[in-house]
Amino acid sequence: MPSVIMFRPHLLTLAVRSAMLLPVTLLNPFASVAWAQAVETTQMFDIAAGPLSTALTQVAAQTGISLSANAALIGDKKAAALKGRYSAQQALHTLLLNSGLALKQTGDTHFTVVLASKEQTPQPLSQQAETLPEVAVSARVDQSMPVKEPVTILIDEAALARNNPSDVRGIFNGQPSVKVGGSTPMSQKVYVNGIEENNLAVTIDGSRQNNKVFHHNGTTLIDPLFMKAVSVNAGVAPADAGAGAIAGAIAYETKNARDFLTSPGKGAYIRSSFNTNGDVFSQTLAGYAASEQLDGLAYLTVANGNRFEAGNGDKVDGTGTDLVSGFFKLGAEAADGHRLQLSHERVRDDAARPFRGNIGFISGRPAWEPRVRDYEMTRDNTVLRYTQVNPDHWWNPTALLAYSKTEITVPIFTAGGTVIYPGTGETSSFNGKFENRFPIDTGSITAGVDFYRDKADYKDRTFQAEEKANNRGVYVQARINPWQPLHVSAGVRNDHHELTGTQGSSWSHSGLSSNISGELAVVPELLTVKAGYSEVFSGSQMAENFIMNTAWNYGRGPKATKADNYFFGLQSRFYGFTADAKVFETQIDNARAARFAVNSGVLARDVRTRGYELGLAYQWEQSFARARLADIDVTIDGAPTDSDTGNYLATPVGEILYVTVGHHFPSVNVTVGGDAEFAQKYNKVSAGTLSFPSYEVFNLYAEYQPQWTVKTKWRVDVRNLFDDAYADRATYQGFGTVTPLYQPGRSVLFSVAATF
Repeated sequence: MPSVIMFRPHLLTLAVRSAMLLPVTLLNPFASVAWAQAVETTQMFDIAAGPLSTALTQVAAQTGISLSANAALIGDKKAAALKGRYSAQQALHTLLLNSGLALKQTGDTHFTVVLASKEQTPQPLSQQAETLPEVAVSARVDQSMPVKEPVTILIDEAALARNNPSDVRGIFNGQPSVKVGGSTPMSQKVYVNGIEENNLAVTIDGSRQNNKVFHHNGTTLIDPLFMKAVSVNAGVAPADAGAGAIAGAIAYETKNARDFLTSPGKGAYIRSSFNTNGDVFSQTLAGYAASEQLDGLAYLTVANGNRFEAGNGDKVDGTGTDLVSGFFKLGAEAADGHRLQLSHERVRDDAARPFRGNIGFISGRPAWEPRVRDYEMTRDNTVLRYTQVNPDHWWNPTALLAYSKTEITVPIFTAGGTVIYPGTGETSSFNGKFENRFPIDTGSITAGVDFYRDKADYKDRTFQAEEKANNRGVYVQARINPWQPLHVSAGVRNDHHELTGTQGSSWSHSGLSSNISGELAVVPELLTVKAGYSEVFSGSQMAENFIMNTAWNYGRGPKATKADNYFFGLQSRFYGFTADAKVFETQIDNARAARFAVNSGVLARDVRTRGYELGLAYQWEQSFARARLADIDVTIDGAPTDSDTGNYLATPVGEILYVTVGHHFPSVNVTVGGDAEFAQKYNKVSAGTLSFPSYEVFNLYAEYQPQWTVKTKWRVDVRNLFDDAYADRATYQGFGTVTPLYQPGRSVLFSVAATF
């Protein structure tokens, strides 16, 4: 039975199903009024070079057309970058150049990819020849991630594969506006435009993450291996991104079985890697299966290794590897498109870490304090989601219930250096939402309700304290294309928030949040203008577990947090070049920054970040080169920030430049590339603190995918090529008594993966 490729709108997923399915119209929130207009009307495309299947999926998603293909025809073919203004028909025709394939129009808005004759060069559609039996496409709307906004940073499967991340820092490689501090997975914190991620709406598979546990730990422990895509709304976030999007949103989405299988069936994936710096071995085993109605994926990763060596030749205490990650995702799908999906993820880091987990060493500490102590950090995430993958005109729902939890256990020492009892901090969030996306003539409107019930708890043998936060929200977000050059996204949400303190008293706040952003093609095919603004309400955040105090004097209670965000940008494309520029600012008022002292329970700060980002890229058929520069200035209460005042708030950033290059040799199936990060010395520091030193880091990689029966991928990465001794700009530093937690020195990472 021939197989059929299903092109999912809005995302990057390619799946293959059996034939004999009825053709169904693809829905797209930016589709034109009439389907014929969708085919004929031109629009801007910006699709990176990569798998042909991915590029065809993106064109189908953007234009709203219906597209069919035999899976064997597409295979592992590659497509050159598609940048510029095209009609849907022209875009598809361009992607198929030099592929041996052609395009056949089989309906007003339905196309089929067919085999071209040997002598054929690109011709008008009516002249294309020699077709295979036509198969039908079953349109599936993947609602797993938000629709891309004008300010979204989208890290798709191609970017993740190129970065080959082993931790959350690697996910954002090449993005100067997103910095990740810390060199061990349990110490890493993500900062967007200098703002710490607990001030953003962070979700994994749609589940809210509430990870403010211990300021010497990271906030979102992630195994990136089975990540499908990551989107970042820097500053301005849509209303349906969730509550608490004070300075934007981050959405992580994991893969499911249909991301691996090209037809109903089963398969397996294995991966092994070895890092020479620390002798770190990592092993992954995954299995997956899918039928017409059911699909499932499960994997297990185990990584172990010793301390790594910094660029100065010193072994860095507390940097060994002891990580276990497990995950499953099960889906059931009815013939009429109703889909129910259940997933659970657990990631555990259990190793000796520096006594202060995000700091190398603090001189002057009591002699009895050990240099390292055993930390155990565990994150769990369970998600139940319902969607309609073949929505009718008005019924396009998403319903979600989720539970996430992060727990940290550390030993408590006496003055003699003896462990007397463990201390445990746990944060959790029970959250959910129901929303429906309504199509209109010029786009779509998403309306919904959401809630969360968060709890922060600390306990040891002698002490226990907790805070709770409840939130209920209602929201509407419109995404419209009122005329072809203009895309607009605008929304509003109302939240009612209640915080319960350590003594049982509660305080409530309610408020509105609004956002608007858009992009306008001022000069088609040459210049696009982008802009956005948001005004955000958020109730007062819970305090960190390890500093909660049952004796806090809350006074009249904590104040609600409010924020204003804006950005303005330009983007230009010209003969393969893409240039862009953006200025931005975020102003946060009354961000809670509690300390243990009795009168510091409602301590609040005003945080401001402002700056600009510049980008320049050039795309060849099999090569690319990109450069991105960001200059970010952060203040707290009007003064330059530092690593300590900025706990859970912000970090100094300054000027960061990334340069990335890559080239693919199709004749030998080899891809090579590299990147470099340049951080300038940062002098805008607070009084009494040290400047942040400059650093330069260079990385290289080579990847080989042989044409074997078993699909394999061999790769070698050389990271920190010139063995620079440095701490990432977002890492705790800047004090004379502090030795920062350095990044690894030169590391050679060998990895091999096989898919069966």
